[in-house]
Amino acid sequence: MTKAEIALTRTHSLLGFKAAKSLSPIIALMFSLGSASLFAQDVEVLNPVLDVDSLYTELSSEPVYGRTAAELLKELEDKHYSRILFDDQFSHTVFDAYIDALDGSKLYFLQEDIDALSAYRDALDDTLKSGSIDPAFEIYNLYHRRLLERMVYAINEVENNLDSIDFTLDESIEIDREDAPYAQSVAELDELWRQRVKNSALSLRLAKLEPEKIEERLSKRYRNQLTQVLKTNNRDVFQSYLATVASTIDPHTSYFSPRDSENFNMSLRLSLQGIGAQLTTEDEYTKIVELIKGGPAERGNELMAGDRIIGIAQGVDGEIKDVIGLRLDDVVDQIRGEKGTVVRLSVIPADATGETQSHEVSITRDTVKLEDQSAKKEVIEVSYNGSEYKVGVIKLPTFYFDFEAASAGQPDFKSSTRDVKVLLEELKAEGVEAVVMDLRDNGGGSLTEANDLVGLFIDTGNTVQIRYSGLRNGFVRAYGDGNPEVTYSGPLGVLTNRASASASEIFAGAIQDYQRGIIIGGQTFGKGTVQEIIPMNYGQVKLTRSKFYRISGASTQHRGVMPDILFPDRYSAIEEMGESNLDGALPWDTVRPVEYNTYFPIKDILGDLQAKHDERVASDPDFIYLAEQIERSRELRERTSLSLNEEKVRLEREENRRAEFNANNMRLFLKGMPLEVWEEPSEEDLDPESATIASADEEEEKEEDPLLRESSFILIDMAKALGNPMTANNSGALNSAAL
Repeated sequence: MTKAEIALTRTHSLLGFKAAKSLSPIIALMFSLGSASLFAQDVEVLNPVLDVDSLYTELSSEPVYGRTAAELLKELEDKHYSRILFDDQFSHTVFDAYIDALDGSKLYFLQEDIDALSAYRDALDDTLKSGSIDPAFEIYNLYHRRLLERMVYAINEVENNLDSIDFTLDESIEIDREDAPYAQSVAELDELWRQRVKNSALSLRLAKLEPEKIEERLSKRYRNQLTQVLKTNNRDVFQSYLATVASTIDPHTSYFSPRDSENFNMSLRLSLQGIGAQLTTEDEYTKIVELIKGGPAERGNELMAGDRIIGIAQGVDGEIKDVIGLRLDDVVDQIRGEKGTVVRLSVIPADATGETQSHEVSITRDTVKLEDQSAKKEVIEVSYNGSEYKVGVIKLPTFYFDFEAASAGQPDFKSSTRDVKVLLEELKAEGVEAVVMDLRDNGGGSLTEANDLVGLFIDTGNTVQIRYSGLRNGFVRAYGDGNPEVTYSGPLGVLTNRASASASEIFAGAIQDYQRGIIIGGQTFGKGTVQEIIPMNYGQVKLTRSKFYRISGASTQHRGVMPDILFPDRYSAIEEMGESNLDGALPWDTVRPVEYNTYFPIKDILGDLQAKHDERVASDPDFIYLAEQIERSRELRERTSLSLNEEKVRLEREENRRAEFNANNMRLFLKGMPLEVWEEPSEEDLDPESATIASADEEEEKEEDPLLRESSFILIDMAKALGNPMTANNSGALNSAAL
């Protein structure tokens, strides 16, 4: 690799969706421990004393945290794309963002708390520069006490007052409290939480649970949450605060502590060194959810989904250490380790009833490939205008590249481009007449991989422009494909949606500018910034170093890539979706275009393709049904409150379920498929905690994806309009355009 290629390879552009404001980052972290990538018998939930003073432990900063904060500001000042001033305005922004991250729904702090904490509003820039994050801990400690108060209140309400709830009252609960004022008194907060408890109880009541079961379920839920809150440590506060500081610069800049750095880096490599299992927390136990195919745990045949891990030992003779009640990330840290080393687990089998039935499992750690994120292919067969066609589909969930393995000279390093190339060769051998690159929900990844992937479909040429700032202020450089080999030259479609971001937008934008293929689906996310990983003495910072632009000169920032033919997109019902809705997002702009050629006159035939598409979907049952679903979803999301009256909620749910049932049956009827029979929902169907959507997914899997089917029709129309077979001339370009 050249130095430029290595630099580009080390550059990663990643989608960063805005965190929900209803949970603080720390609470979200604790609840996310219910699912962690890597690798216990039901017992009574811990029953801590319900006294806030007894439960509360003050958290405090450590010297390394302050040093890291000062170093972070230095890295941001020197290397971020934007010019940053660490002044009082910056302090205001950080203060508001931190308060919002902790209590965006105004459910914990009182107005008097905010008034008192506002003493820090002008001081955070100065304390950060001096190497102190003590104010962050002062703010968090007050929040922590308020959080404990709310947990204790909720538990007491469930365990002492549940039987006195009147579900016939005509009252409601406010859904979105982002713009609501802070409570003026504890009594006002109590009322908000009384409504929350009542709403939870009503959901379970409508699921036909008996009163004692409702109390048991909610008591267990809130006590589990309290237990997780009590596991919050200094490192959590430090990570959360510095991540907030970084994200105030722009939404894709963030700080990662050493532990979080490893998790982040693994997501790029699509591999890790461990036992190969997915874990979750159930009560106080670590439970195996799934064994990763081909991983050491799966190969050993000694573990299975449902097993509970109660102890861990390092090496063949290390002492087994109890892990009951530990945070999931702490358990994960003990299970991960260097390839070739041994970890021993004390395990309660899934079908066992107690710890007396536990046994020991010894596993040699190995590199585990996270294949769920790898490129995959399928061939769909469609009938169109009396003829049969085979269309290849390549689903690419992310643009991945294992830089460490490649640098070490390992020949089998993970690369999305290498994998897609193999799949394209296989599809050609299977005789497909068109290919769809399915980038729906692909949030980005390695910028180099996006560049190289374009190269599989063009001979040579630029694919993206990058504008650097900082020391290279205003410098724009074009990157491209210098390999004249074309892996696939036939009809190409790129399927996108609002969750297609970053590297996906580079690929889609280049294919669109070259008119090498047609872009179909939903408007993309609009993330036109490039992040780099900068190692620090303690952890690492992912910061925005540059912006990328299409070869036409247009940025994808804010606006994304607009499809040539627009499909209904479920994400369109989510107003918060998209770069333009993220706080602090960099603006849209342009640079000078570069010279490039176009391959096919796709723009000239778009009108005809659009007309044929419109005619098909106007009577397509699946498209009609999808559009109605999106509209129903939009209406539900626009609600500002929920009724707490049992009869009203029951009737509303019944109406919504009937509407969905009738709409789906109309879809089935128009397709000539058997209609569903109305059935009263079972307790499991109604239970929000135990209900599963597997049955719905299984039903959908039996049917073809209507968006892929329509994409196939569009590609067939395009190929016919451009001359069948649709292939480029020897020069690789039908039209030359010096732009």
